[in-house]
Amino acid sequence: MTKLYEPNSDILTVPYEPNERTILLENPPRFTWMPAAESDDRYVLQLSSSPGFEAERTDVYEPVPYNYFTPDRPLAPGICYWRYALLIGEETADGCAAGIGAAANTGAGQRTEWSRVRSFEVPAGLPETPLPGRGTRYPAPGGGHPRLWLQADSLAPFRDAVRKDASAYGWGEFMEKSVLPWTNRPLIPEPAPYPDNKRVAHLWRRMYIDCQECLYAVRHLSVAGIVLEDRERIGQAKRWLLHVASWNTEGATSRDYNDEAAFRIAGALAWGYDWLHGELNEAERAAVRRSLFRRTEQVACHVIERSKIHQVPYDSHAVRSLSSVLVPCCMALLGEEPKAEQWLDYAIEYFACLYSPWGGADGGWAEGPMYWTTGMAFVTEAMNLLRSYTGIDLYRRPFFRRTGDFPLYVFPPDVRRASFADQSTLGDPPSLKTGFNVRQFAGVTGDGRYQWYYEQVKRLNPDADSKFYNYGWWDFRFDEMTYLHDYPPVESVAPVGIEAVKWFKDVGWVAMHRRMDDPQEHIMLLTKSSRYGSISHSHGDQNAFLLHAFGEPLAIESGYYVAFGSTMHLQWRRQTRSKNVILIDGQGQYAGPDKVLNMAASGTVLEVCDTGDCSFVRSDATAAYRQLVPDLKSYVREIYFVGQSYFVIVDYVDLEQPASVDWLFHTLHPMTIKGQSFRVNGEKAELAGRFAYCSSGELELSQHNEFTDVDPSEIEGLPLHWHLTASTRKASSHRIAALLVPIKKGDAKYVSFFMDDQDHGVHLYFTEDGRTQRIEIAKSY
Repeated sequence: MTKLYEPNSDILTVPYEPNERTILLENPPRFTWMPAAESDDRYVLQLSSSPGFEAERTDVYEPVPYNYFTPDRPLAPGICYWRYALLIGEETADGCAAGIGAAANTGAGQRTEWSRVRSFEVPAGLPETPLPGRGTRYPAPGGGHPRLWLQADSLAPFRDAVRKDASAYGWGEFMEKSVLPWTNRPLIPEPAPYPDNKRVAHLWRRMYIDCQECLYAVRHLSVAGIVLEDRERIGQAKRWLLHVASWNTEGATSRDYNDEAAFRIAGALAWGYDWLHGELNEAERAAVRRSLFRRTEQVACHVIERSKIHQVPYDSHAVRSLSSVLVPCCMALLGEEPKAEQWLDYAIEYFACLYSPWGGADGGWAEGPMYWTTGMAFVTEAMNLLRSYTGIDLYRRPFFRRTGDFPLYVFPPDVRRASFADQSTLGDPPSLKTGFNVRQFAGVTGDGRYQWYYEQVKRLNPDADSKFYNYGWWDFRFDEMTYLHDYPPVESVAPVGIEAVKWFKDVGWVAMHRRMDDPQEHIMLLTKSSRYGSISHSHGDQNAFLLHAFGEPLAIESGYYVAFGSTMHLQWRRQTRSKNVILIDGQGQYAGPDKVLNMAASGTVLEVCDTGDCSFVRSDATAAYRQLVPDLKSYVREIYFVGQSYFVIVDYVDLEQPASVDWLFHTLHPMTIKGQSFRVNGEKAELAGRFAYCSSGELELSQHNEFTDVDPSEIEGLPLHWHLTASTRKASSHRIAALLVPIKKGDAKYVSFFMDDQDHGVHLYFTEDGRTQRIEIAKSY
């Protein structure tokens, strides 16, 4: 029998799970393994209650078309065993040209030898989240249209409701602001290529916004025309649809040229083809279908054959395109294009098994809240479409039950410049779409805190449509209409009494809060030390922190969102020198282009606790510096939030050779520096900073307001930020303790301290208003 190849997995690839160490959070478990062949790999998977895999105690699944799988039924509690083999035989699939995801013609029982046997335990009482098997997921072939959002049985009552009451489900506002603007609007010309085919940021953005407007025109006119049975609106929708279908599928809006533009045009064609299906003649239908199919094929080929996100899942755009392209486009094409079902199966199975590569059961998102917003916007739309049409409810998975907590704790409605990673909204409050997403999870879970979040964000975003990161991505009237139709109202509940310290273990983010419910009293510190390092939209910021208090950012995420790949992005925003953390001999954490090194430049949250009087987090970012500081033995940071009033930050740095440490701090305002103290004087709040201890002697404090190595043209006219550097002398070991006291503007507040170092440790005592906190620091010898 042919030997099975079982390659080791690494930090960039899917693991072999479940195994003896896996703690299951849902039933059935999700199975992943490394591919056993270069391409066209198909498997047989066995699950058994017996290590001997006797037939009567074993379930067999074949063919399994990829190296990930979700069973179609829950497993009985107890110890289970699994193994797989590669099926051998003549393949019918032929990559992009002949049908990605096609089932193999394996021959009768031909396979390699079995993989090693892995075992796992299924606890009782887990959420049951099986996935229906292939061949049972979709309505009968030849099913009618529309399929996207409403079907025949829901379209008629919706039509009756809005005819009786134009305000029902927000229909009136949708008609006024999302339909009527496109009735007499000239057709948008097909975007031209970049000059010399070299990407220019403002042209790239203009291109995808033009394509987003085409999506608005096609989708909204089509829905309005069919719902109202309005021949004029239907004619206008067809005009836009046929215009977009005539664009060159291999041109400037193709996936390989501008994927953001391609995603939007594919979406426009899907909605138009689905809703106008019965209004198109055969020639028109064929023309739209050709364009829709080719654009879908481009995305499927990239996702499955090139990016291979079922093997290496950390491709942000490829994962997002499952939601924004493959789900709506393949749903529209079901029954007419055989590959559509194969690609849709791939997407659904990915959502059921591997999603999300950026987080886990805690609901975190390693790329930060803005990319959580983008990812959730598209995946919730896709899941709503699937649930409505197929009955598959992916919201039952633990990640989706909890992920609304992530923006709630790490990106509250009142904060600015207080969350990590790439953010197109940098400097603004959370985007309105973030609020809409969180409300979606209020509808799914019934959690009133999520409804509160939505209401607060909406109140703070009265001019949302004026922002490019809103208008170029979402139409809030359409979102409102679909949500009000699909989900019941949820009563708002203010986040009173929430966890004082919230640890998202899956991504290594920790948030500390006081009075989130009242922006004028709210204090928030956010820190991270993540296993995802600086990959994708993450930065070189393990062990960094951000501080927002009393309505104002104090310790900030510095810089501006110019464009992905700009000098501001590559030379400043991604780099450690822009973060509230340390440099060692001027060197920071790896944040370059190598994905392997990005993942290796990781951090770990070691401990989080809350005693009531003090919240505490300890994190280790040693690995993040190793590429650029090979002599580093250890870098650990401790953060204390004492009495929900002030912070003490303690850094432990140990090296093979003496080196200096730069303690960095960034803020919006020039600071007052005096001796070992610095002060931020904001408009609503102040911050008193004091270095209480440094093992190598007093630090040298300085500040500047430059964005080092950034093209000045990118930030012309933008306010500068201020950057504090507190530098040590050279030493092999460093211990630094910094006291940070946020103060509401106009208030008097003072925290005193003294030091006792008579034994083998340094004991710092901090006193505020008669209450003293002792913090012990191990000496550097």
